[in-house]
Amino acid sequence: MKINFTTLLFLLSALNLFGQYDFKEIKKIDCTEVKSQDQTGTCWSFATSSFLESEIMRIGKAEADISEMFIVGNIYQDKARNYLLRQGKANFSQGALAHDAIRAFEQFGAVPESVFSGLKDGTKHNHGEMEAALKGMLDGILKQKRLSKNWKAAVRAVLDVYIGSAPQEFSVNGKKSTPVSYAKSLGINAKDYVSLTSFTHHPFYESFILEIPDNYSNGEFYNLPINELEQVVEKALDKGFTIAWDGDVGEKGFSAKQGIAVLPKDESRKDLFEEPGEEISVTQTDRQANFESFATTDDHLMHLVGRAEDKSGNPYYIIKNSWNKIGPYKGFVYMSKPYLQMKTVAILVHKDAIPKSIFKKINF
Repeated sequence: MKINFTTLLFLLSALNLFGQYDFKEIKKIDCTEVKSQDQTGTCWSFATSSFLESEIMRIGKAEADISEMFIVGNIYQDKARNYLLRQGKANFSQGALAHDAIRAFEQFGAVPESVFSGLKDGTKHNHGEMEAALKGMLDGILKQKRLSKNWKAAVRAVLDVYIGSAPQEFSVNGKKSTPVSYAKSLGINAKDYVSLTSFTHHPFYESFILEIPDNYSNGEFYNLPINELEQVVEKALDKGFTIAWDGDVGEKGFSAKQGIAVLPKDESRKDLFEEPGEEISVTQTDRQANFESFATTDDHLMHLVGRAEDKSGNPYYIIKNSWNKIGPYKGFVYMSKPYLQMKTVAILVHKDAIPKSIFKKINF
């Protein structure tokens, strides 16, 4: 078979062997292997579980593989209660946020993936039909005008059909555990974690309920100027902490398949994912305008685990995704500094990761 030069260039580009960014890792903090959320909107659980797994390693505990679907099942029940008590005037979907996963960990405990995978049928997660069944049932219950005592069992029954039910007692390394005792054994204190954001429609250094659809639980976020939010990310990484990242991945400059997230001045560039180029200079005003016009939305949660540079010396952040081990970096994405500045909706970090000069301002 003969391959001409044009075909060769195409093949090299497809394999990411030609004209790449040539990323150099500056620092990468220990994290567990990439998983797949499959056909679900449960990135929040995968990202936060991965974040907690890194936290467990950071404090010197043995590596753990936390069941994302145990957290998801408990949050579905919580969302159902919220939806009914608000008489259907609330969001009921597959989405939630990092603080919901932390709260579920605190209230309901955790189980290993080996104990409960949530894969009752098949080998891939798919919650489309389950979400529809739950939402339809809840809307039907609301039409009765009065809630009976049976709705909780009905919600649990639907979850059991689709994802199963985790055992209330199981063995880990020969020791009997419950979800609560297992969570305690991991050394995580849920009250040590802080949600941070950066928007000007609320005062800086105060907490507020972030107005995004998946914040069904009305979680509060401390508000920082974007330069200080970025300082938190940088100092956290310097001190060995990782970050649960929530933001927008719907931009032309974001490609999980290429493993790159950039904010180019010229989105029409044909070599967008082949060569570093000039990016937008981000201001606080730009962030606010993007948020209020819905150009920046709460699309996806991922796990920020390190920093890197491209061949031109431009800074990037190393992000662990939950869309399986795709792309040249096997499920990791290199996110540019401008992309993080513009498209971050919020982050969740351990309180000790926040620089003292900033921590004192937020009254946590």
